[in-house]
Amino acid sequence: MIDISNSYLQRLIGWRREFHQYPEPGWLEFNTTSSIADLLQEWGYELYVGKELNVSERMGLPSEAMIERFYDAAKNAGANEKWLSKMEGGYTGVLAVLETGKPGPTVCFRVDIDALPIFESTEADHVPNNLAFRSQNDGFMHACGHDSHIAMGLGLAEQIMQHRDLFSGTIKIIFQPAEEGVRGAASIVQSPLFDNIDYFFALHIGTGVEAGKFIAGSAGFLASSKFDAIITGVAAHAGGVPEEGRNALLAAAQATVALHSLPPHSKGSHRINVGTLHAGLGRNVIPSTAQMELEVRGETTEVNAFYENAVKQIFAGIETMYGVRVALKKVGEAMSVPSSKALSAILADVANDLHIPYEEYSDFNSGSEDATFFMDRIQKNGGLATYSIIGTDLAAGHHHEKFDIREEDMLPAIKIWLNTLLKL
Repeated sequence: MIDISNSYLQRLIGWRREFHQYPEPGWLEFNTTSSIADLLQEWGYELYVGKELNVSERMGLPSEAMIERFYDAAKNAGANEKWLSKMEGGYTGVLAVLETGKPGPTVCFRVDIDALPIFESTEADHVPNNLAFRSQNDGFMHACGHDSHIAMGLGLAEQIMQHRDLFSGTIKIIFQPAEEGVRGAASIVQSPLFDNIDYFFALHIGTGVEAGKFIAGSAGFLASSKFDAIITGVAAHAGGVPEEGRNALLAAAQATVALHSLPPHSKGSHRINVGTLHAGLGRNVIPSTAQMELEVRGETTEVNAFYENAVKQIFAGIETMYGVRVALKKVGEAMSVPSSKALSAILADVANDLHIPYEEYSDFNSGSEDATFFMDRIQKNGGLATYSIIGTDLAAGHHHEKFDIREEDMLPAIKIWLNTLLKL
């Protein structure tokens, strides 16, 4: 076994708090990617950055103005021009590769790096605020633990290099952009860089699992499809000639009711949510435009596909019913893919050897994850893939303005990953 001193935790905490202060949302992680790449290059990894990773259309891409704003902010903060030049236009993320020069398997670890559009709490009892590492980018926050994921990924990368003579084969670590909204993996998963992966690992901190406990594999996250809908009608005077209008707000409201009225499915549970609806200009104007953000989720990919098709049918009907036009765009997608039990068993054995409390396999399926795109591809190509969870005490739930973790729970995850790599 490879032993990591408990004192190494302080290095992880330093990274975690640094990234916590400078959160960047999906496709805008310019400074985050640059900082990660600088360290990986220093340690000797071969790197692929930004445009070198993306091979498919990116879903849920921010506006050009937002891309320019975050790009300029990273540049002004001193981000490395070498990496920035590969990220122009919102191409973020970095893949680290180590060829050991010895025959062996190809192993890939996935780490997500993006933040959320949440204004972080300024209350005194919020630890990041109290200890002066609260977000410096107001309106954005690492409220799901991806800052700790970055720290764990960097810790793994550094430890691998410190013990590289013990390893064989090829080791890859993908610091993936745009997990929130399940947007990022689909754009890079078909890259030849992810061909012939024998073992794939992804991990999340928290999710309701008790502190210190390790879940080696999960049965599968919910499949999901995210949509933006723009409804275009015709404006008219609400009192003078209302019959000349085509009410986009009313059409959007009808669509909302119809979506939330869809029946259950016999083959699994589902979730539907219209999260935003914006329409209208004034009380005396028939609304000519409406914008909606919505999502569907299914216990399986099959169930999710049923509701995705229902979404399309509902909006087609709304067009006919209200005489409006609907532009429906998919902006995020995730699959439901169970972990490979054979690989979960290996992780569980390592956790047992390290005396870390564990559960070999869990039926956890309340959220959605785009790491499932990697898992699906690798499993279909004959490899093994698993999604693990490391428990922690949470100050508040995921995606909450007071979200925070128990930082000491980062270290066991690295110990398990590192020694699993050694075992493989």
